[in-house]
Amino acid sequence: MKSIGLIFAGGSGVRMNIGSRPKQFLKLHGKEIIIHTIEQFENHPEIDGIVIVCIESWIDYLGKALKKFGIIKVKRIVPGGKNGQASIYNGLKAIHEMKEENSIVLVHDGVRPLITPDLISENIKVAKEKRCAISASPAIETIVCLDSEARINSITDRSKCLYAKAPQTFIFKDLWTAHNKAVHEGKTDFIDTASLMQYYGYELNIVHCSPENIKITTPSDFYIFRALYEAKESSQIFGL
Repeated sequence: MKSIGLIFAGGSGVRMNIGSRPKQFLKLHGKEIIIHTIEQFENHPEIDGIVIVCIESWIDYLGKALKKFGIIKVKRIVPGGKNGQASIYNGLKAIHEMKEENSIVLVHDGVRPLITPDLISENIKVAKEKRCAISASPAIETIVCLDSEARINSITDRSKCLYAKAPQTFIFKDLWTAHNKAVHEGKTDFIDTASLMQYYGYELNIVHCSPENIKITTPSDFYIFRALYEAKESSQIFGL
């Protein structure tokens, strides 16, 4: 059974307050965030191929960046949809056209570059055993729930809560079936793949990951990424 990384980077990054380029194409040390992300899948021995969903006007740019950094596992680049759910569906259609129906698919954010090889391996292992794996890290702050007038009406025990992250990994046939049901029923507002799959009755299994597995959405996220990246680089250089 092959393992395919489905990396979606179709967002424009309005919360980054940048006008020149989407957030996934911001650079750290001369390399775009999305390239940092793709390299984690490119270099993993269990990943057989990669499909990328990208803003259509940036596909040519991405293709040149892939060549520049020697990325060879990318099989298809397809344009994004009107939201994350539609973008992932476009990627699934590409995998379907590639005749990879018997694969495992790791759905991952293009702006989540601090994924580790161990997390990829554990996602694949759990998905093979249980048909799905959802990466998640512990909730470390108090979570409050609001009523219809934006007043706090309950406080959730954070020891029972996790932050859902990525990758979110499934058997392709399960993903394909659920996404097609959503399209047929006109349900287009699922927040992520996990919520869509749960809605259609699939059991979700947790793979624990580090809080460092951040999604770069705001300027402060980018600064955190830079600090963590440089700390990891320094630890390798100095043997820490």
